[in-house]
Parts: sequence; structure tokens; C-alpha cells
Amino acid sequence: MSWHTRPMAALDFESTGLDVSSDRIVTAALWRIDPAAGSKEKLSWLADPGVEIPAEASAIHGITTEHARQNGRPAVEVVTEIAAALEKAAADGLPVVVYNAPYDLGLLHAELERHGLASGFLRDLRVIDPLVLDKHTDPYRRGGRKLTDVCAHHGVPLDESQAHGAAADALAAARLAWRLGVAHEELASLDLDGLHAAQVGWKAEQAASFQAYLRRGRDPEAVIDGSWPLAGV
Repeated sequence: MSWHTRPMAALDFESTGLDVSSDRIVTAALWRIDPAAGSKEKLSWLADPGVEIPAEASAIHGITTEHARQNGRPAVEVVTEIAAALEKAAADGLPVVVYNAPYDLGLLHAELERHGLASGFLRDLRVIDPLVLDKHTDPYRRGGRKLTDVCAHHGVPLDESQAHGAAADALAAARLAWRLGVAHEELASLDLDGLHAAQVGWKAEQAASFQAYLRRGRDPEAVIDGSWPLAGV
């Protein structure tokens, strides 16, 4: 059996912004999915991030500062539970599907460090990043590479009314990983360790290519971080 037909986990966060070092987790979802059995179960969290949620972030995911303060749990409790759930998934042999992994895992790494919690287990995760896989298998396709764009291209359902919700995005990412595994024997033939290692190299190549493109044009001094699955850590 290939990795895409075996049990997997899928993770997504919605946050206060795009800076992984300073922004905070607002909502999170972790699915455990068994494609062969057609079963799935979900864990989800709402945190009070302890800071104001900017209006532009609320406009994306729908969570306001007031809602998070009234209904969310303290960030340290939420981050502790997310880490425990991820460690359990890894101990059970599940890879973790994360779309644009350096962002989500970088955000989690910063939160763990902020609260004095252990973060070393993140380096031991076996990660499947559909963004890296899609760019590798179809590097010259025109159009956006946001999750909604890539799902639409591959016919993976992601209702626009649910997009940018952590649970919907995580589940869509898992379905996208499955679809890419079905479509590309190059991917399906790799075991999890081989797939993880390959993505490290593919992400570095993609970043180097984009950096060279920027330097030829609008930004001669552009620097694009190609580390994966944890950016700059």
C-alpha cells in the first residue's frame, strides 16, 4: 500500500497574521483520516491568543477578538493539547498533511517556544505538503497556488463559504494529498521517509527558482527561504 492509501493526519491553523515569529494561533484543527476505511475524526480548538486579532485577519477566518476572549481557551492550554495530539499521531505512525508546512509548523514552533513548551518533536514529524507536491509535479502551470486555487484545479471539494476555516482547510489538504498520490506514480512509489526527504529537496529547488526569478526582475536582492518543513528554524 502506498502512503496515500494509508492513515494520515491533517493539520491547519487560522491565526492573527502572517508573521510566524510574532503572530498567534486562533483556531486549529487536526484530522485523523483512514482513506482505505473511509473514516475520519476531528479535533478542533479555539484559542484566546492573548492579543488583539486584526480586522483583516478576522475578515478571513471570521473570529474577532471579542469572540476569542469570550469563547476561546487560554493559548497555553490549546498549544499544549495541539502538541500532544501531534505527538500521538506521530507515535501512531501517521504522517501529517500540512499545506504550506513552513507557515503552520513555524507558527506552532513559535507558540511552543513562547510558552516554554518542548518543540523538538516537530523535527521528527513526517510531513506531506501538497503545495510542494503540486509545484513539483506541475511547475509551470499558470494561476495561483493558494489552497483554494489548487483544490479547484484538481477537483478537490472546498466550499468557498468554508474556506479559511481550519477544519475545512485541513480536510481539503488531506484530500489533495490523496489526489496527487493517485495521479502521480512518482509520488506514490515513495515511502514516507523518501517522500519527506524528497520534499526537502524540492522545496529548496522551488525557492531557489523563485528567488532567481525575482532577482532578474523587480527585486535584485530578493532572498527566499527554502527550508522545509520548518522555515528558518
